[in-house]
Amino acid sequence: MGKTTLAKMAYNDERVVKHFQFKMWVYVSRDFDKKRLMEKLIISATGGVGFGEDNGNMGVEELQTLLRESIRDKKYFLVLDDLWNDNLARWEELKDLLRVGARGSMIMVTTRSNQVASMIGTAPKYVHNLQGVRYDECLSLFVKYAFKEGQDKQYPNLLRIGEEIVKKCGEVPLAVRTLAGQLFLNTDERDWNLIRDSRLWKVEQKEDDILPALRVSYEQLPSCLKRCFAYCSLFPKNYEYNDYELIQFWMAHGLLQSSDGESELEDIGSIYLKELEYGCFLQDLRDLYGSLQFGMLDVMHDLALSVAQDECFVVTANSKRIEKSVQHISIPDPDSARRDFPMLSQDLDQVRTVFIHSDKDVLASNSILETCLSRFKYLRALNLSRSQFKELPKKIGKMKHLRYLDLSWNHRIKRLPNSICKLQNLQTLFLGGCDEIEELPRGMRYMESLRFLWLATRQTSLPRDEIGCLKSLRFLWIATCEKLERLFEDMENLSALRSLYIVTCPSLKSLPRSLQYLTSLQDLHISGCEALNFHNQEACEFKLKKLVLCFLEAVQELPEWLIRGSADTLKNLKLEFCPELHELPACLKTFSALQELRILGCPRLAERCDRETGDDWEKIAHIPKVIVDNVDVIKQT
Repeated sequence: MGKTTLAKMAYNDERVVKHFQFKMWVYVSRDFDKKRLMEKLIISATGGVGFGEDNGNMGVEELQTLLRESIRDKKYFLVLDDLWNDNLARWEELKDLLRVGARGSMIMVTTRSNQVASMIGTAPKYVHNLQGVRYDECLSLFVKYAFKEGQDKQYPNLLRIGEEIVKKCGEVPLAVRTLAGQLFLNTDERDWNLIRDSRLWKVEQKEDDILPALRVSYEQLPSCLKRCFAYCSLFPKNYEYNDYELIQFWMAHGLLQSSDGESELEDIGSIYLKELEYGCFLQDLRDLYGSLQFGMLDVMHDLALSVAQDECFVVTANSKRIEKSVQHISIPDPDSARRDFPMLSQDLDQVRTVFIHSDKDVLASNSILETCLSRFKYLRALNLSRSQFKELPKKIGKMKHLRYLDLSWNHRIKRLPNSICKLQNLQTLFLGGCDEIEELPRGMRYMESLRFLWLATRQTSLPRDEIGCLKSLRFLWIATCEKLERLFEDMENLSALRSLYIVTCPSLKSLPRSLQYLTSLQDLHISGCEALNFHNQEACEFKLKKLVLCFLEAVQELPEWLIRGSADTLKNLKLEFCPELHELPACLKTFSALQELRILGCPRLAERCDRETGDDWEKIAHIPKVIVDNVDVIKQT
């Protein structure tokens, strides 16, 4: 019905922002764990400042004290999103904690339960039941997403069937939007009739059950997309997905199939993402410095859990046993579910995935990781992102079937065992944010199947004859390497590399001359390299599609040698926070494919790109979209 969307509009409204001293947004869902909820409230109230990994083992009383001190005498606005708890005593306990705020503080709650709304509503007038959208508005929404412009007039029979489908959606805009997305560009009346006449419309729906329309829509997905969507259930609710992690995860399980045998699997994954977004199975795809972030509505996550229940299992504090048929296990909160981990010692030979979502040091204390590596011999994907353990067991090298390993954002681990290099089937290795790794393991050149490597290290240089030997590598992200002064020189074998990110390497002084051998490079992103200067070198015949240069304090000019080969391919160019950058190369005016130029925080360059007086305006006047300091530059037609 749009409860969360409406709450977000209120939360971000300028009048609300000005009225309250600060705001908090906490996603609650079904697990009303008081300790976990207080941690979320503290992080939201403080922005995480002063509440890091060392606070993860605080007791309830300590958390109560910290929460009260965070909000005491402050007028706050709190949103509790998707609340299910109908235990009045627990609700009163939470309110007692929050009463220390200043007079005028407010709490807004979204819920799908009438019982919860009645329990927490201080008066009937404060309970707002969202009404359904009028039929004519629903039909207008359906036509917008099911037909191309004017196409509804060409196919009156389809429109009549669509009218009947809209009636069955019960004035719920999400249901209308999802089914319309499934029918877009489909002019086969049989398919439209199949949706209209589906038996799933007749399934009785309880208050907290899945909408029939969503089940109908899921059944219309191609089989490949059904499995891709179902696997999203392994991530926690309200999770911020990234395109690269989800696509690589799908790839690890063989869900991405090239029909022509030539398309890159990563490109197929991107197509799948867009199709799922158009059908509202995923939402809010947005570009975040080169990668796409997106979310999933709670009801869609419920649908994913429902359709994946035979294959996927989410461990909670109430879990008793895992069926032998389960192939994918997710542990969203190891701390609260810890007492049930002996279940992992069952005979579970079919397990192919283990996801452990934690930002605390719980792995070392209860040996979850040791159990997983000992029991699950056929793992294809192991996700330990944000888990704060100090050492990866040497037996990781025995996981011969492993395709996907995510160790990112572990701030405690200092080294990786060399045995990790025995994982010759590994396609994806995420080490980003592991900023204490003293040295990369020796023998990485033997990881012949690696397609995506995201690394961090405290080394001053990357060794030869290691990363440069990875012929299958498509994505190389080098990030958070504070001491790194030099990259490796032997890039001759990286002819398949498509994406190169060099981010937050403040000591890096120059790029290697062997950069010119990256003949397949399409996406180059260099950011936070304060000492980097683009020295003159041989022209690179890149066919870049996207170039991002950010936070480069020493760079004065956009080097022509870097972009000259991309005149017919470069579509997006971003130049941000390069204060000394003062001139664009003359060749830029010949770039026929360039669709968008963004300039932000580059005062000298911004002045030269002024439409009226700028010396560089003639170089960029042909670009359809030019944005300078977040303002669209309007061109004369």
